[in-house]
Amino acid sequence: MLLLGIDLGTSSVKVAVTDAVTHRVLATAQYPDSEAAIISRQPGWAEQSPDTWWEQVKQAIRRVHALGAYDPTDIAAIGIAYQMHGLVLVDKEQRVLRDSIIWCDSRAVPYGDEAFATIGEERCLARLLNSPGNFTAAKLAWVKEQEPAIYEKIDKVLLPGDFIALRLTGEATTHISALSEGIFWDFAADALSEDVFGAFGFDKGLIPEIRPLFSVHGGVKADVAAELGLKKGIPVTYKAGDQPNNALSLNVLEPGEVAATAGTSGVIYGVSDRLTYDPESRVNSFAHVNYTPAARRVGVLLCINGTGILNRWIRDLTQGDYERLNAEAARIGAGSAGLRVLPFGNGAERIFGNKIIGAQLLNVDLNVHGPAHLYRAGQEGIAFSFRYGLDIMRENGMDPAIIRAGKANMFQSSVFTEAFVNATNVPVELYNSDGSIGAALGAGIGAGIYSGGKEAFAGLRPVQLVEPTKAAEYDALYKEWKSILQTFLNLH
Repeated sequence: MLLLGIDLGTSSVKVAVTDAVTHRVLATAQYPDSEAAIISRQPGWAEQSPDTWWEQVKQAIRRVHALGAYDPTDIAAIGIAYQMHGLVLVDKEQRVLRDSIIWCDSRAVPYGDEAFATIGEERCLARLLNSPGNFTAAKLAWVKEQEPAIYEKIDKVLLPGDFIALRLTGEATTHISALSEGIFWDFAADALSEDVFGAFGFDKGLIPEIRPLFSVHGGVKADVAAELGLKKGIPVTYKAGDQPNNALSLNVLEPGEVAATAGTSGVIYGVSDRLTYDPESRVNSFAHVNYTPAARRVGVLLCINGTGILNRWIRDLTQGDYERLNAEAARIGAGSAGLRVLPFGNGAERIFGNKIIGAQLLNVDLNVHGPAHLYRAGQEGIAFSFRYGLDIMRENGMDPAIIRAGKANMFQSSVFTEAFVNATNVPVELYNSDGSIGAALGAGIGAGIYSGGKEAFAGLRPVQLVEPTKAAEYDALYKEWKSILQTFLNLH
């Protein structure tokens, strides 16, 4: 019995097939080979085509089948992880009405701010656990005002994972975790938010049928099954945003447990059993994958837009590759000979109250600094941004003793990992896991193959423990970096 996991990221789609009995990963694949583009028609805008996502999902599934490591007809359930906060709009024929406004798009900030004032800040925080900010509901409000002809045609509002499930099954469904990340959910009432729908003038009929996250969200349609070499009717039994799913993949399910990821964006994600929120909405609280009204599990999410995307920009600028970047960065001492990088060039940053300060390269000495200094300074700047965000989480009672992360993306760099561990002064356990594997195992829980996370992740073991050894040195570097950051924040 096999499980298929799909991870719809910003840069690519990854898929994994696991054996449900042995938990062994049989095959993985990724598509496209180059990182997918973000469409930015105006500064601060970020869009991608949902139809392109679907084509990429199909190509990734074909690739993993082509490896010949298993019989595709043995796949018993499908799970989906996806980039959070995106807005996908479809009409009554399930056709996409416009490109998705994705997570790092900043255009809806004024709409979220207006709703925050209309509903009342205290009420928003107590019931939504967040300001509406530039999340999915505010993006829908932008479409309602700026593109009324499109808005009138909307039949259903979907998160990106809901859309991929729709294409697989023909059924439009969603769940509490997705609705909370879109800022449609009232945690005090455990229902769709009357405040949000009233403030924005939305019809609740736009929301698909709400089902438990771990449950059947439809079966694969006959035509899709034939196209992808799958059995007709295979159930989609799990859908979750990429960060709750990353936490699941690391068995971060209970209060006090903390996960991190450093992909296109950077995230630290901790679990609480309280309806907790940051008074300034610099970090955000959403329903975790195992949230229920009876057993509340809230994911406290620190998100930094400008992390791996900065590292990619540096790679492309210097026409290098990540292996060479990491090797050359390791030859430079901590502090990068005074070169400093602020990595915040990917839209409005929540940790700064949705300010856009841009990425900055500072203290360049043309007689000293070369590409290797830039490589290291970029990775150190990203690590320092994590420390800045973690300090906000600490203000809100989330003070991890250890952080779990997949040995993937930037955690494959010894320079970044050293800087992260020492700047935060928190040990990191690294695991051979990723979002597609987590989605596959989540499908096993949703299908009832596993009784829960404890059984699904019984064999999960860390492959490496990295502990702070230079915390004092990196603390001094961080304080200098933070002083530079504060200058730019004051300018904005």
